[in-house]
Amino acid sequence: MADTGTQAQARPREPEEQSFGRWLLETALLVLLAFALAFGIRTFIVEPFIVPTGSMIPTIQIGNRVLAEKITYRFIRPPRYMDIVVFPDPSGQHAHLIKRVIATAGQTVDLKNGKVYVDGVQLVEPYVHGQPTNPLTAEYKFPYKVPPGDLWVMGDNRTNSGDSRWFGPIPVNEIQAHAIWTFWPPTAFGALH
Repeated sequence: MADTGTQAQARPREPEEQSFGRWLLETALLVLLAFALAFGIRTFIVEPFIVPTGSMIPTIQIGNRVLAEKITYRFIRPPRYMDIVVFPDPSGQHAHLIKRVIATAGQTVDLKNGKVYVDGVQLVEPYVHGQPTNPLTAEYKFPYKVPPGDLWVMGDNRTNSGDSRWFGPIPVNEIQAHAIWTFWPPTAFGALH
């Protein structure tokens, strides 16, 4: 006759039920990991921005949401002509502004007869749709040589853009990101050029 106590011990054990405390800890760790991952992506890789002004119309409309990547300027190259960049608003009216790079350090910007010249060469600017580019303030006289470490930026909506013609050049180290894609509204979905 077999010992019933031994038989009870020989039976396979059923998995232990997970305690509520352990489940809560694992859930909290997963949520924390998700937030850390999202923060890391937003801080170092890509960040969404809302366009606060009409200075980039028709390329970008007021209120459009754009994705701006942060890897290029951090690891690959500095901003260059035609890049659409995000930087803090020098006036403090908005958290950030989005403009197009027109000239980089050492280049000379000139405005003549409503056209933009960089180092004596007239820019071909289809994105301004024929709008004239005129000085906005007497503080910045043209021709203007962009100082070392700075960029000259302008909005595509040249007749309605507070840009380097108004607030001067922007330090390269203040550039937050390179705007590359409009993702909202769906009708504007696509790459920025």
